[in-house]
Amino acid sequence: MPGQKSIDTRYTQERELSWLRFNERVMDEAWDESVPLFERLKFAAIFTSNLDEFFMIRVGSIYDMTLIKQTHVDSKSGMTPAEQLRAIFKAVAPLYKQRDKLFSQLEARLRSCNICSLSIGELDTKERKQVERHFRDYILPVLSPQVVDAHHPFPHLPSKSLNIALALRRDGQNYFGLVPVPKALSPFLTLEERGVRYVMTEQIVLHYADALFESYEVLGKCVVSVTRNADISPEDEDCEVGDDFRQHMKKVLRKRSRLAPVRLEVQGEAPESLTEYLRVRLALTGEQVFRTRAPISMGYVYALEGRLPAESAAALCYPPYTPRWPAGLVRGEKIIPQVLRRDLLLYYPFHSMDPFLQMVREAANDPDVLSIKITIYRLASKAKLIEYLAAAAENGKDVTVLMELRARFDEQNNIAWAERLEDAGCTVLYGFEGVKVHSKICLITRRERTHIQYITQIGTGNYNEKTAKLYTDFCLVTANPAIGVDAATFFQNMSTSNLDGEYRQLLVAPHSLKPRLTALIDGEIEKARQGRDAGIFMKVNSVTDRALIDKLAEASQAGVDVTLNVRGICCLRPGVPGLTDRIRVFSVVGRFLEHPRVYVFGRGKDAKVYIGSADLMTRNTERRVELACPVLDEGVRRQIGHYMELLTGDNVKARVMGSDGCCFPIPRKGDAPLDAQQAMMEEAVREEPGAAVPAGPPQSAGRGFSFAEVLARLRRKK
Repeated sequence: MPGQKSIDTRYTQERELSWLRFNERVMDEAWDESVPLFERLKFAAIFTSNLDEFFMIRVGSIYDMTLIKQTHVDSKSGMTPAEQLRAIFKAVAPLYKQRDKLFSQLEARLRSCNICSLSIGELDTKERKQVERHFRDYILPVLSPQVVDAHHPFPHLPSKSLNIALALRRDGQNYFGLVPVPKALSPFLTLEERGVRYVMTEQIVLHYADALFESYEVLGKCVVSVTRNADISPEDEDCEVGDDFRQHMKKVLRKRSRLAPVRLEVQGEAPESLTEYLRVRLALTGEQVFRTRAPISMGYVYALEGRLPAESAAALCYPPYTPRWPAGLVRGEKIIPQVLRRDLLLYYPFHSMDPFLQMVREAANDPDVLSIKITIYRLASKAKLIEYLAAAAENGKDVTVLMELRARFDEQNNIAWAERLEDAGCTVLYGFEGVKVHSKICLITRRERTHIQYITQIGTGNYNEKTAKLYTDFCLVTANPAIGVDAATFFQNMSTSNLDGEYRQLLVAPHSLKPRLTALIDGEIEKARQGRDAGIFMKVNSVTDRALIDKLAEASQAGVDVTLNVRGICCLRPGVPGLTDRIRVFSVVGRFLEHPRVYVFGRGKDAKVYIGSADLMTRNTERRVELACPVLDEGVRRQIGHYMELLTGDNVKARVMGSDGCCFPIPRKGDAPLDAQQAMMEEAVREEPGAAVPAGPPQSAGRGFSFAEVLARLRRKK
């Protein structure tokens, strides 16, 4: 466009294609023979659910941009939205073929273990009778078959619902038939035989669908599912003055299922005419239609896991791991006195969340506690934390909960929890218009004789007791008074809608986080220009913020060694000569979902170390309330340093990104294999108080943040 500033894409890549490469890494775990067989099936299911959300959110939002008259150009790729969509659809098509091949192999292997997903044609007489009875007694009564004709318009297909689509013919006329598969039905029927033999519910309905249209000739049929745009941004919608925000969110949730289609999935041998009919009625292009031999929805895998006999689970799944009590924390002694003596670091899921929950429960009953304040983004469907906060309010404590109702796909859950807290007497705040509250902070205020005492908890992940066993995250608890004063100021600012508050210790978005990170990077650039040792290490989930990408490239060009541990999207391409050749990017995908955010500037004891809630994404740095907290306690700094060195030394699950944006395995060259997550589990078991094997000091203890060796190792392996 005339007058438009040219976009430098020499060291950047398109965001969505980077994400698809990450999801392909998830599928790589399903191909990995060293992963237990049923866990490989679960990785295939994770890949599938990831792709579902990708279409609903990312493809949905780009689709919205194509409807805007003003031309938008992506700042990392130079593409228009239409060009981005074409590139996405082209990249996704081969992933379906890979997943089909993978699923076929996994199913064959599982059959050898007597875990069999069967077609109707494979059943013996006894099994067929069982399926027929199940269909007649439990499925047929809840089915609602439909025919599209002059009196019955094409129906609305809810997003991700399973449907049986049929091409019908009667009296020389063609018709379209549809049988929605009710979500209330179990995803599969387990057969009455030894082992785990089952038939998918949609396959049962597909088989018997002909009988539902007795007066029609069935020309073809298949399982179909429509994915709809779910990228509703409530802050962009008009909210009537005085309208209760909670009620507004309920309306938004009802609207979500009716948004525009962005994908059609087809399973089965459907005639081309049937697929084409659906494509036209849904206003999709041919690129948006994806055929699959694997089940369209793979959420059934988690229910199937519960049906495995004990001996099969032991052979085919990861060995059970129970999160441990951290070393240095005395079990049986109250938590609050211990954290008043020294800072506490929990590293989920290697450590249990129980110490934090116990601390909140103690605070609820401590006569010296005046108030508890907390921000909440996501919670499990069952949450002890809510009960402890409610108990605190009922005990006369001042409890303030800043609840973000717009945590995507958890809105309904959060609405219910907000109502429970209000009923208990808690003060519930609902955040800000246009800015989500994504920070993870809890402040306990106590009266200690003649002064006020603060206990502050800062997390990198949510207060979700379920995901704390599945995601890796840091939980820092400190009685540092300077951090406590900042935390108290933060909650005062939040209660008065002040997003521009000033803080001495905390980095708070959207006002000060990005400028402070930029200044810290500038500090390392200045060191390098003076010939001093300079280094940056960041562990985040995504890197998309163009300004920070350019600043990190500037640091590389100034001679700063930069290491980025990025789980998913990374729009920065490392190793581009003269531009990003001192930047190394690596990713770890393993048993647990990597989730902490760690920012380190400098080396050794003088390094500035922060943990927080923000990724290097514009939405986090400019459009959300995020927090990063300095790690001041030397013992906690050594702990984090040790964990990060284990991750940077991983040569089993880690992948290094090349200058083309693709990731590749780390060649070991004689090095012993190191799976960082496995090593952390083993350490947590050894170090747990009362463990049979006494814990020895970690090899990196006392070394602080020294990533020079890691950078050298990555260069050698590249």
